[in-house]
Amino acid sequence: MATTPVTNASAGSSTALDSLTNAGGTTPLDKTAFLNLLVAQLKNQDPLQPQDDSAFVAQLAQFSQLEQSMQVNTNLQTLSTQMSGLANSQSANLVGSEATVSGNLVTSDGSGLGVQASYSLASAASDVTVTITDQTGTTVRTMDMGAHPAGITSFQWNGQNDAGTVQPAGTYQVSVTAVDASGAPVAVSQQTTGQVTQVSFDKGYPVLNLDNGASVPISDLLKVAMPPNPTTNK
Repeated sequence: MATTPVTNASAGSSTALDSLTNAGGTTPLDKTAFLNLLVAQLKNQDPLQPQDDSAFVAQLAQFSQLEQSMQVNTNLQTLSTQMSGLANSQSANLVGSEATVSGNLVTSDGSGLGVQASYSLASAASDVTVTITDQTGTTVRTMDMGAHPAGITSFQWNGQNDAGTVQPAGTYQVSVTAVDASGAPVAVSQQTTGQVTQVSFDKGYPVLNLDNGASVPISDLLKVAMPPNPTTNK
């Protein structure tokens, strides 16, 4: 009489275990599969030597921890998605604003009125040289800035080449080199300012595109300001 339930339970065990794996046997155990396995184990236990209470409680505790861990993971994924969407929405609001970012591109309108640029020195320099090149890589202007202390220095390029000729409108690259009193190089970081024309997300993170041709991740954003309001002469 006692053998009949064991035989039927064995068949049930085979069905339960078969449901835990696919044809390749690679399906991971989720909480449902874990519970099926636990039930199959109870159904197939030896009636004369049933499952030890302490072991059963330990397995129930493992199931509870598994369920809680999966719920926490689900909640974290939901929160991450919401935060990402919020960050993208806030980044899109930067379109039209004036942004200062890490970079070395400036835009000249060809009027000869001047272009603002800046750089930051890690330590004091006895000589700083600024080289401006056009989109073909041709040097149009070399400026000797002299000595400068550590920190940010802003300067104005008048949009002219070394011969004093106003350069055409376009994007130019500003390269800054600096040395100290002993002739050793000084670390330089550069900033560029332009209006944000677009924010793209195709790389998995926000990328700011400026009207001066610079394209940088939002992590390189240094400062944001609203563009000056146009004035109307009456």
